Amino acid sequence: MPLLKQRDYTVQRSPTLNTVLMVEETLQTIDGVTTIAALKKELPKQVMHQTLVIILDYLAFSGKITMHDNELLWTWKPESVLQKKSTTRVR
Repeated sequence: MPLLKQRDYTVQRSPTLNTVLMVEETLQTIDGVTTIAALKKELPKQVMHQTLVIILDYLAFSGKITMHDNELLWTWKPESVLQKKSTTRVR
């Protein structure tokens, strides 16, 4: 399993869960490939660059986005395990 990127910042910023969720929701609404700069403009609140990079590293590590150079693409498609099984009924 690949390791999360280790960044050498003088001050490490730890994102809050609300910030991670805000970035995820924004990325889901963007159609196609985007850049980090374009993502920053789409976010409803400002996020420090270092914090955003940490979030993007996490999302790439967890398989929710694909990153290449400065381009991002939301790739995660959630599917319920129960929905896959045709014999299982959820009440």
